[in-house]
Amino acid sequence: MPTAYRTCPLCEATCGLAIDVSEDGRVEKVRGDADDVFSHGFLCPKGVSLGELHHDPDRLRAPLVHGEETTWDAAFAEADRLLRGVLDAGGRDAVAVYLGNPSAHGLSAILYGRVLLKALGSKNVFSASTVDQYPKQVASGLMFGSAAAVPVPDLDRTRYLVMLGANPLASNGSLMTAPDVRGRLRAIRARGGQVVVVDPRRTRTAQEADVHLAIRPATDALLLAAVARTLAAEHPRLAERLRPLLAREAELLEFLEPFTPEAVADAVGVEARAIRALAGGLAAAAPAAVVYGRIGTTTQRHGAVASWLVDVVNVLTGALDHPGGAMFPRPAAGSSTTRGEPGRGRGTRVGRWASRVRGLPEVLGELPVATLADEVQTPGEGQVRGLITVAGNPVVSTPNTGRLDAALATLDAMVSVDLYRNETTRHAHVVLPAPSPLERPHYDIALYGFSVRDVANFSAPVVALPEGTPDEWEILLRLTGIVAGQGPDADVAALDRFVALQAVQREVGDAWSPAHGLDAEAVLEALAPRVGPERLLDLLLRCGPEGAGFPELWAPGPGELSLAALEATPHGVDLGPLRSRLPEALRTPDGRIDLAPEPLLAAGAALHELLDAVVDDGALVLIGRRHLRSNNSWMHNLPLLARGPERCTLLVHPDDAARLGLLDGARACVRSRVGEVEVPVEVTDEIRQGVVSLPHGWGHDAPGSRMRVAAERPGVSSNVLTDELDLEPLTGTAVLNGIPVEVRPAVQAPVAPVTAPASA
Repeated sequence: MPTAYRTCPLCEATCGLAIDVSEDGRVEKVRGDADDVFSHGFLCPKGVSLGELHHDPDRLRAPLVHGEETTWDAAFAEADRLLRGVLDAGGRDAVAVYLGNPSAHGLSAILYGRVLLKALGSKNVFSASTVDQYPKQVASGLMFGSAAAVPVPDLDRTRYLVMLGANPLASNGSLMTAPDVRGRLRAIRARGGQVVVVDPRRTRTAQEADVHLAIRPATDALLLAAVARTLAAEHPRLAERLRPLLAREAELLEFLEPFTPEAVADAVGVEARAIRALAGGLAAAAPAAVVYGRIGTTTQRHGAVASWLVDVVNVLTGALDHPGGAMFPRPAAGSSTTRGEPGRGRGTRVGRWASRVRGLPEVLGELPVATLADEVQTPGEGQVRGLITVAGNPVVSTPNTGRLDAALATLDAMVSVDLYRNETTRHAHVVLPAPSPLERPHYDIALYGFSVRDVANFSAPVVALPEGTPDEWEILLRLTGIVAGQGPDADVAALDRFVALQAVQREVGDAWSPAHGLDAEAVLEALAPRVGPERLLDLLLRCGPEGAGFPELWAPGPGELSLAALEATPHGVDLGPLRSRLPEALRTPDGRIDLAPEPLLAAGAALHELLDAVVDDGALVLIGRRHLRSNNSWMHNLPLLARGPERCTLLVHPDDAARLGLLDGARACVRSRVGEVEVPVEVTDEIRQGVVSLPHGWGHDAPGSRMRVAAERPGVSSNVLTDELDLEPLTGTAVLNGIPVEVRPAVQAPVAPVTAPASA
């Protein structure tokens, strides 16, 4: 039985898989690839389930038009009719696009999704990023010049790791591509280092740590400000190495001045001496010490400020760009930190336009998804009447989902590219089924930008597409032809060649590219006979920092990488540990690190309100959580991942349960400003008192969806409770953590008395 090797596309860990496939294309076994240069055989349950996903009878194989299966040509014809009608009547902004989380894991979606967006030309672009990581990327962009310049923890060399709002043993890492995080954390401790976790819940990751600080939700920025102030006051020489690159240090120190450990202790729920110990531990291990914050720090009211202060601390310890500290990966393809002039760039701006209804600012080319329902439901010029979704389920994953669900039902045109008819795509007039992950090529063009080690690995399709089925990039290009006015039968090959020629011309015109000055047509010929995403990837690899360039055109690159080189190494290419990249990784206009960007200083002013807030010991706030088996909503339809104990439960501290009359295993009503759910209670001391927790991605009881396994244990959507009006101010990212809620025992339905039959 042949074995195929590929990278798992189901989360950010990028583990290598060895997949046994029968002659008739059946996946018989999935296991970890022991020879993978990055994961070395590590595998979590999600990777094992890839065969179940491929063979899932609920996965769509044929297009749907108004809920009925049809041909591809008929589906594209209907998509053209509907979308053209909306565009002709309302203009470009009348059609919105939503890009879901899995599109960041797909080569075709990344490379051709942007082509679709450009052809559409709508300001109404939304994605899962504004319910996830954009506060971190914007903070990084303002400090370092590029939203792709996100420093990651050098896990394999650090001696002191502090994680806030992160649970990588469940998520497998996020904005930190790292297989086998548990093994890497244990290695830190084995070499004499320490791990500290700051989280309101004693997560699986916290259980592995040396120290767990059960912080009050949404106060991470205060804690970080106090740590930064302590470092600046007591260990000012630690940052000496970086000072020639630092701008606006005086403004930063002025901002930090009020935030002493004693001043913030009550607000954050952590003793001042513990805060000082945290700063002391970082200073003692510096520069091989690092702070890392993730979704718990970004999906809160002070998310951008907390994200900024994470790297302020890394600067003040001297850990930024130092082995064992916070380092900039150097991906082999497609990063803005490796293209153009080293060390300088245009910087990052936000707010270049605003949403029509609420005036929310643009962020990295998108609008906050929390306002999508506003744009659909509010009449007037520019009203959204059409929507294209790609690999997304916003009805489950975005705020006040009941309102968005109702809004989508009113659209005049909705076209979805997706594996499933889910809670969102049940509203689509046309559903175009994407291939299974095993039917398409794979390269982690986005995730290698956050990798704790520089690697490159290309995966060819494991099984062939069924005859007559288009690849994902071909689906996206046919949609591109539709929104560009070329109709449903646009020449996909011609469009693809045009896209490739534009990409080549960008490289030819870049003075720092190996292709600079070459004839564009000659470069295209050198990339032949490849087409589609493989052609674009080959170009990016050849022109990247490890690329082979075009020796056939007398233009060699700095290294040896090309797509052919990766195809010859199915277990990947190890490019080595992270290396120091400053100042060349910067893309700020002055070539320096902005320690105190004005937008972040302005947003940080709100921290003073937290200092003065009176803590209500009887109030409850809601936080989210993830599980190793259910990072995304569609994973609940795979039997291997869905089995086991109930996971959609409300975690409640024993003291809160006693006070509120909640019983373990009984049901409770949880109510916020915007909604109410009923959910089983799980009483546990792993959660901080005053905090309750619901997991993300559930709520599979919508009529019309076709996910039978998920429907058997639907759970409830935590986003019924999240408030579309409660946003992080700089990026418009939804607040998913620290939501005020009321919790009470659910009213049990009365049990009818048993009456003996009259004949007894």
